[in-house]
Amino acid sequence: MIALILTIVCSTSIALILKYNDARDGNPLLLLSGNYLIAALISFFYVLTDANATISAKTVVFGIFLAMLFVFAFFAFAKAVSAAGTALATVSSRLSVIVPLLLSIVIYGEKPSFYQLTGMIIAIFTIILFYFSLKSDGSKTLHIIDYFYLLAVLFGIGLNDFAMKIFQQWRPAAEKSYFMMIIFSASTIYTFTILLFKRIPLERIVLIRGGVLGVPNMFSTFFILLALAQLPAIVVYPVTNIGIILLTTIGAAVIWKEKLNLYGKLALISGIIAIIFLGL
Repeated sequence: MIALILTIVCSTSIALILKYNDARDGNPLLLLSGNYLIAALISFFYVLTDANATISAKTVVFGIFLAMLFVFAFFAFAKAVSAAGTALATVSSRLSVIVPLLLSIVIYGEKPSFYQLTGMIIAIFTIILFYFSLKSDGSKTLHIIDYFYLLAVLFGIGLNDFAMKIFQQWRPAAEKSYFMMIIFSASTIYTFTILLFKRIPLERIVLIRGGVLGVPNMFSTFFILLALAQLPAIVVYPVTNIGIILLTTIGAAVIWKEKLNLYGKLALISGIIAIIFLGL
């Protein structure tokens, strides 16, 4: 249970740090660069302590490709927090569970239960509520790109999760530590390359903030794997997702006085119900 609580705390910290950086007008790409640099260093030391770690060319290529998707999804999450608020961006990231579920049905022939089908329908309804929540928010001017960021978070994180499923079924477990190191190292190279190409000046405080972000980003994966080893997945995923949504919403309301309009509150409730059904 401690691992489950630490998973929720780490994942909630990610959303709140992204919000803090946005409130301080920190460049999100610069933040991500610091984040991936620290995550890469942590994963490197993890490889050094893994006596059974092995590597193959297939895992290297897959990790380098997946790193691009990681950067895309994380950048979209940072922009979604800015555009839609911390609570709705977090709900969108948690609803990403429908993507690996749908792909597992199509590619691996898995059959969804009645509850999972119901959860997917409610999730679609939640996305519609997202749209009305943002459209009716008179406090800021919204553009089509703002809606794109929420969908990008949902599909980006969902594809990342499904890629992990592919790796688990395709490659040996002994390559896992190297796989994580390749993902974070390649992500670091990608983000710093973009910074150089766009000539974005390096701000020490934003890089430090990104380094802080890298710690919960790395350990959120570590703790959820530990939680799955101690508890059944049917408990871990719904409790984790709902806990992250509620804790993030409370944190954003207390720290930044973020408020949800009626559609936003309905989207929050609908998203939680969808996650419960998807976990049954």
